[in-house]
Amino acid sequence: MTTHSLSRRELLRNAALIGAGVCVSGNTATALSTSPNEKLNIACVGLGNQGKANLGLVKSQNIVALCDVDDDRTAMFGPRFPKARRFADFRLMLDKMSKEIDAVVVTTPNHSHATIAIAAMKSGIHCYCEKPLAHSIHEVREMQRVATEQNVVSQMGTQNHAGTNYRRVVELVQSGAIGPVRKVHIWFGRPGGWRRYKHLVDRPTEKTAVPENLNWDLWVGPAGMQNFHPVYHPHDWHYWWDFGNGTLGNMACHYLDLVYWSLNLSHPTAVETVGPAVHPDSTPFWLECHWEFPKRQAMPPVEIVWHHGRGCPKQVTDLGVPAADVGVLFVGDDGMLMADYNKRTLLPEERFSEFKPPEPAIAESIGCHRREWFEACKGNGHALCHFDYAGPLTETVLLGNIAYRIGGRIEWDSKRMMATNTKQVDRYLSREYRKGWTL
Repeated sequence: MTTHSLSRRELLRNAALIGAGVCVSGNTATALSTSPNEKLNIACVGLGNQGKANLGLVKSQNIVALCDVDDDRTAMFGPRFPKARRFADFRLMLDKMSKEIDAVVVTTPNHSHATIAIAAMKSGIHCYCEKPLAHSIHEVREMQRVATEQNVVSQMGTQNHAGTNYRRVVELVQSGAIGPVRKVHIWFGRPGGWRRYKHLVDRPTEKTAVPENLNWDLWVGPAGMQNFHPVYHPHDWHYWWDFGNGTLGNMACHYLDLVYWSLNLSHPTAVETVGPAVHPDSTPFWLECHWEFPKRQAMPPVEIVWHHGRGCPKQVTDLGVPAADVGVLFVGDDGMLMADYNKRTLLPEERFSEFKPPEPAIAESIGCHRREWFEACKGNGHALCHFDYAGPLTETVLLGNIAYRIGGRIEWDSKRMMATNTKQVDRYLSREYRKGWTL
């Protein structure tokens, strides 16, 4: 293949491989001498609150397509990106534009993540997908597989991974400042999460008029068809099993990311939960989830405990830690480290009054999480939350919900993607898809 016969897609993919340290032919490498400075052609699928934020942080590139099932949203952003084509159906967008699109940003409800991301990646399109990566463990595994098979640059939207504070926390833990860590508490105290319709826990049965601007069939996508209700769109879909993964799915990836990074975690070996009675339709207002992870090289086995919905957990304040609405507490043999998105404190403070932190060893982000991704697509650096990192993290979160729903302990064999102690898990590993929406 001559240099001149390489397509734009192939040039970008080879640039990404070079940036990741993968060898490609000498002719290709030479042809890429200026390509890292080119702008990507990006399509944004999902333009709600988080979609708006993601769009704003990739707007330095060429926005060539805007896709949302709500026509008002594409109309809102259309004038800002007059060259972008507008779509309601991502499938039509890919049919008409796949050769023009270099990368896609997926910011839709969880139940649609995998169908959109996998379809794009199968066309050789780089993919940024919001957390949690997918709605089921089967979907997570498929997203990892396709990303690897297609050699695309992937990134899950855990934006704080690019922050300075997370980097300093990782360095403190890995330097041994608090000794070996055998337990971590993570909590998000807000009762009910960010629910707006807190009085509704049963699936609405009444028929409500679908807004004229909304294509409800496309919004439901791969899930089972239901009547439209504002309890689902535009926000509270998070708290219904058919569409979201509850407060655990909505928030845990952000905080668990810090723990995964600090402790070099992958798949857990067991999980069990404590929570209210299981509801068949809606997710729990509060939950306590315990994951067990095996030894990693010099790091001992560790238990991670997630708490949500009941303020600062008593297990944390009993350790003498000041109460806080949210937080991550690393409990080491020689001390504790409390952190959140922007703060970190070694405890007890008097023990660390003269402590000198290690010199920074993790390079600062080049700007933000999205920029790390789109620059990696051009061969400039790496996307740190690629799907092979984000996959096990998301799988851990989803296993927590499954343990809650079956009401028992799960002994997890990650290699075979199965529980070794119960068959009840099997029904929750994947989902049935509506006709026309299979992966």
